[in-house]
Amino acid sequence: VAPDFFEYFQALYPILRADPTLWCVSAWNDNGRDALVDPSKAGLLHRTDFFPGLGWMLLKNMWDELEPKWPLAFWDDWMRQPEQRKDRSCIRPEISRTITFGRKGVSLEKYDEKFIKEIYSAPLVKIEELQQGGSLRDPGPYRVQYSSRDSFKVFARNLGVMDDLKSGVPRTGYRGVVSFLYRGRRVLLAPPEGWMKYDISWS
Repeated sequence: VAPDFFEYFQALYPILRADPTLWCVSAWNDNGRDALVDPSKAGLLHRTDFFPGLGWMLLKNMWDELEPKWPLAFWDDWMRQPEQRKDRSCIRPEISRTITFGRKGVSLEKYDEKFIKEIYSAPLVKIEELQQGGSLRDPGPYRVQYSSRDSFKVFARNLGVMDDLKSGVPRTGYRGVVSFLYRGRRVLLAPPEGWMKYDISWS
């Protein structure tokens, strides 16, 4: 674990307590490889609809809700099912605080309003423009839009991020948006504007 592992959770505990739209805090970024994150933003936090696992915190009342039906195996995928998540989100870091050896307080409405504005005001680019890079002068963010499960998977694979979905939710995604660094530029892999909910048939 990172030297600030416990301080990280201690700092976020009050936010978890205050915000009923959250159900966990995770120390893990599924797309946290060196080339995909900004090392100068160790304090950057993101909301995610995908349960990250690998070092996480929840409140006792959440455990009281989950414990009676806790599965004997594959609990991480179980946590990603809509029946458990109930449209609640987790906080995850830009920079992971753990590594793997295997493979009301905060206003959600204001956060979402700002989040959506930032996502959809980002310039829309083709994946080829990111890969070639010559015409892009800024560090981003740049938006790549997917419109189907298959286009998400193709773009994710080509940009080097994890392409799997659990009940329609992409790893690290929030409102369908996956944020990461690609060749030094911030990229937002996003659904069309007006996104409403996850399609649980996407997997």
